[in-house]
Amino acid sequence: MALLHPAPVHVQPYFGFRSRHRLQLTARALRQSARHFEPGANRLRAIGTMLGQFASREVAGLRVVLRVDGPGETLLAAEAASDAEGFVRFDCPLEPAWDLPRHPAWEAAELTWIGADGGQAGATAHILAPGLDSRLAVISDIDDVIIETGITGGWRNFARNWRRVLAQMPTEREIVPGAAPFYGALGGGEVLAADQQTGERRSEKSITATHRPFFYVSSSPWNLFAYLVAFQRAKGLPLGPLLLRDWGLNRATFGSASHGTHKREAIKAILGLYPELRFALIGDDTQGDVPAFAEAVRTYPGRIAAVFLRTVAGEALTAAEEAAIASIRAAGVALWLGDSFAVGEQFLHALGFTPGGETEQIIRVVEKVDQTPPAG
Repeated sequence: MALLHPAPVHVQPYFGFRSRHRLQLTARALRQSARHFEPGANRLRAIGTMLGQFASREVAGLRVVLRVDGPGETLLAAEAASDAEGFVRFDCPLEPAWDLPRHPAWEAAELTWIGADGGQAGATAHILAPGLDSRLAVISDIDDVIIETGITGGWRNFARNWRRVLAQMPTEREIVPGAAPFYGALGGGEVLAADQQTGERRSEKSITATHRPFFYVSSSPWNLFAYLVAFQRAKGLPLGPLLLRDWGLNRATFGSASHGTHKREAIKAILGLYPELRFALIGDDTQGDVPAFAEAVRTYPGRIAAVFLRTVAGEALTAAEEAAIASIRAAGVALWLGDSFAVGEQFLHALGFTPGGETEQIIRVVEKVDQTPPAG
């Protein structure tokens, strides 16, 4: 019977990233129909799309081929199999080293696999390459920093906020006040692509990079990847690779210690891949951000340009968190701690700058450019 036919195997590529020497990309093999958050879709269809992100079945053992093509040649070909949770992970050394673009750019890769009918199926993956002119990048949390997710912090919060997760579409969600201009300033605006300069129509699959690369580290489940990207697009936030988590309905998923461990490992991986870049870290006072950021400052001296922490927990900081904040300040790293991005602007103003949309002045703070006027 047709009703018993299984859904097709679909491979969902997540955003990848590369340096001159290594390329990393994660995808997931799922048995589901490909679904997208479409602007203007009726509510029933939109809710169905949301539920479909969680109702999928993982496919283990699927062989997936990654290919990156250049002019007239294949630059990279690699193969990996999906694990028990459906994840396909590529961690490819680039030998000889690949050149970086002049400015940050999203590069295309192709994933292919054999479908149930024996034919070849495929999907396009996007990989972020920082530019040769990149000096500063941003690592940001998502949950309760740019969007109030309501999906972490324990079973009670999950139950209380289910409607926001399942019933509100990305375009309906409220962005944290002040986040859009603040992130837009840190991103430094979009890189003007060649096809924009000539007036040609951009491909619907293309992504525009910002002048300063963004990476997002979140305890949200991978099932929300498409939802979070749609939210970022709708709110005009800089796009970047999302390092999310595989969720299980257990204490390991909801425990606060696991959130901090995930973020420490993700931050370590990003900083290790880009030793030539300095980073601004943006997070909040929940889910282990404070100790994770302090560890990054301690482990990578001189690599952290500034730390931004939004206070959302409504509770006094623990002794360990107070010690972590003190260690960040003792290292000479500029630190903002407040309950809104407006307070962040006041912090920058107190250092002698007026942000207010002046991108270059904000960047001067986080890059610690000498503001002393020349003699004479």
